[in-house]
Order: sequence, then C-alpha cells, then structure tokens
Amino acid sequence: VQLQASGGGLVQAGGSLRLSCAASGRIRKINDMGWYRQAPGKERELVAIIGSGVSTKYAESVKGRFTISRDNAGNTVYLQMNSLKPEDTASYYCYAHFVRYGSSSPSTLWGQGTLVTVSS
Repeated sequence: VQLQASGGGLVQAGGSLRLSCAASGRIRKINDMGWYRQAPGKERELVAIIGSGVSTKYAESVKGRFTISRDNAGNTVYLQMNSLKPEDTASYYCYAHFVRYGSSSPSTLWGQGTLVTVSS
C-alpha cells in the first residue's frame, strides 16, 4: 500500500499548480484524504482535507485559493492551488486514512513530500 504524490515545482507568485496523490495496493476503503505542508524551520500544518463524501476542510490561509478534490474511484486526491504566494513555499505531504483488506482497523498512510516553491 502506498501513496504517490506528484505535481510540485517552481512557480511565480500569482501562479497555479496542481498536486496529485494516488493510492495503490490492497485497500478496501479510503476514508478521508488530505494534504499537509511543512516549510523550512516550521511545523507541519494542515492544508486541506476531503472526506469520503463531499465534505472538505481548509486552513484559513488557503481558503478561496486552494481546492481539494478526489477522483470518482476515491483513490486519488488533488490539490488545485491558485493565486500562490511566497508563503505557500513548502514541502507538501498527502495522507490517507484507509482500511486494508482483511482488517477492520483504520490505518494512516503518508506519501512522499513534493516541493512547492513560489518566487516573489
């Protein structure tokens, strides 16, 4: 079971990027998925969460600029980032709360970080 993140890069302030994170392996069900980020010298912080339905939650700092979504199968989560600011520069980490086949207990899986750099 793994999460594979992609889509980071270098962009000028005001630009856009779209991050993707795909889950694969023996996953029976994925509950919520989301993104955290960690800037150099700072703690990891929540960016956005999306539930198994349509419920979403955003950090105040990204509301109105970022949009989180999932594909129809529910195994891939996206983060559309618009109007990027230099303070959005960070490594972005996706996660999933899921249940494996043969288990009834939820587990947490993290993807590798993808670096987003916003130049001023």
